[in-house]
Amino acid sequence: MELQLAIDLLNKEEATILANKVKDYVDIVEIGTPIVINEGLPAVQHLNDNIEDVKVLADLKIMDAADYEVSQAIKFGADIVTILGVAEDASIKAAVDEAHKHGKQLLVDMIAVQDLEKRAKDLDDLGADYIAVHTGYDLQAEGQSP
Repeated sequence: MELQLAIDLLNKEEATILANKVKDYVDIVEIGTPIVINEGLPAVQHLNDNIEDVKVLADLKIMDAADYEVSQAIKFGADIVTILGVAEDASIKAAVDEAHKHGKQLLVDMIAVQDLEKRAKDLDDLGADYIAVHTGYDLQAEGQSP
């Protein structure tokens, strides 16, 4: 089992400070989608350059052009990249192949997936390294959970 810390609402400098405080207790540090939207992939590079002994996850929530987007995240230091489970199988397979080509990993985010059990089996067959079940922020605000 691996423990992941998701850092969503800080800037890259604050995220790096927090990550270094907890790095001895976690295996994966996630640069969340809000940070990537606000600061771009250089935020992933900043964390990767300033922390050791943990995997850096870029939470891009990829939906299309998967091989290109995965390659860019890896170029900026991501060890793990996320794609949405509702993406086309071809996109997921392309993302898996691109990540594995570079010795990196792919996490499939199951947000908005209706049949979790069936889709998880499909994703396993496609070679996903991680399958993450979570309820999005908007649905959490309505009181929903996985």
